[in-house]
Amino acid sequence: MESDIRKKLADKIIYLRNSKGISQETLAFEAKIDRSYMSRVERGIVSIGIVKLESIAKVLGVKVYELLEF
Repeated sequence: MESDIRKKLADKIIYLRNSKGISQETLAFEAKIDRSYMSRVERGIVSIGIVKLESIAKVLGVKVYELLEF
């Protein structure tokens, strides 16, 4: 169950990032997140805290809750 949620979140982040033409490296840099950690988030390997999720949402131009709408 937990890994399903991580995968859905990962897919949503990737979708939004690609739709805005932002590279993973750029997203990580602008969100002040280590690029290797961002990679693990996008692969659904790690859970992400709300503060980092908020940083990603800001860079992607969405609200945190929009990242969690699957």
